[in-house]
Amino acid sequence: MIGRGKTGNAKFVKQMNREGILHQLRQEPRLSRAELAVKTKLSRPCVSALVEEMIHEGLIREVGTGESRGGRRPILLEYNVQAYAVVGAVFEGSELEMAVADMKGELIAQMHTRLKQPVDGESALQALEETLERLLVASGTDRGRVIGIGVGLPGITQRRSGTVSHAPSTGWMDLPVGREIEERLQLPVVLDNDVNMMTQGEFFGGAGSGVSSLVYMYVGTGIGAGIILDKQLYRGSKEASGEIGYMRIGDSPGRRKGEFGVFEKNFSVNGIHGKAKALGLEVDPETSILRQLIRLSEEGSSQAEGLLNDVYHGWASGIANTVSVLDPEMLVLSGEMVHLNEAGLNRIRELLLDWVPVMPEIRLAALRERAGLMGAVHSVLEAHSYASR
Repeated sequence: MIGRGKTGNAKFVKQMNREGILHQLRQEPRLSRAELAVKTKLSRPCVSALVEEMIHEGLIREVGTGESRGGRRPILLEYNVQAYAVVGAVFEGSELEMAVADMKGELIAQMHTRLKQPVDGESALQALEETLERLLVASGTDRGRVIGIGVGLPGITQRRSGTVSHAPSTGWMDLPVGREIEERLQLPVVLDNDVNMMTQGEFFGGAGSGVSSLVYMYVGTGIGAGIILDKQLYRGSKEASGEIGYMRIGDSPGRRKGEFGVFEKNFSVNGIHGKAKALGLEVDPETSILRQLIRLSEEGSSQAEGLLNDVYHGWASGIANTVSVLDPEMLVLSGEMVHLNEAGLNRIRELLLDWVPVMPEIRLAALRERAGLMGAVHSVLEAHSYASR
């Protein structure tokens, strides 16, 4: 028994030492074996033995020589970002976006799947499973190289427990969705709200790069917001921050538990489509409702013009309520709002100038559908990096 314990401890220590070396190379590419020994506080023979092992496995590669400090020029090493892969997936309404990325977070391949209607939890999970298989084949990625998958889901997600506590679009209510996905895909899963994923993607590599605080507002099947404060995603005490779809904006008929909120019932894509149909406007559910209303308004439809102004007023109300509380540096508009033309954007700015004490910088999202994928991939890399320390 004692001998087994020592063997187990030795394996654990070795793995920790390997992860320490890899962590240093991820943080600072092109280090020599001597520099790794200093940074990891491991002996040079230990570092050399582990490095040779990982070179043979393809985790580390030699990339030339560095400057000499009196002796032989040191051989430099770098982490092979293609050694492993990460998958990101984001659900929004009847759409599933999925991508595979390398260990630097750069997307290698991307795939889009339209979900079968009506969407429910089982059909969503089945689409996730099937799309992953097709994506891995299309990208030539071996499943054994995938370290995990980040999944963005609509509704209130409990990131630590992997539970979805409130998702009207799929019917998930207090269900352990994270565990179900892990069992089906046989992969570690990082679960989060879809808009939180999008927010992180836009913050790290899109319109929000370089600011310390922003609000990311998304209009799709529902309406939600992601909040970055002091360069950290703010989740709230029960991970329900940013659920602005429940603001009391627009007509507010009685709401039953499990239904969409008042704001999103009125001014989400589905809500606007309902208003357009009630006015007798012919609109295509497969294309941007905002673009169609703009076109109809420009063609002289007074009903489309009136609905367009109603939409701008509703969206601006939600923005005003949010930014007047949080005072962010930047507001990023996404989802259906990326189709705003200059006139629409100016109208929203005019309303906000009348309503809020301080105006943030307003930008349209730069990454669009890639934002959620970038955020999902980043969440897995962040979790993997933390676990390796």
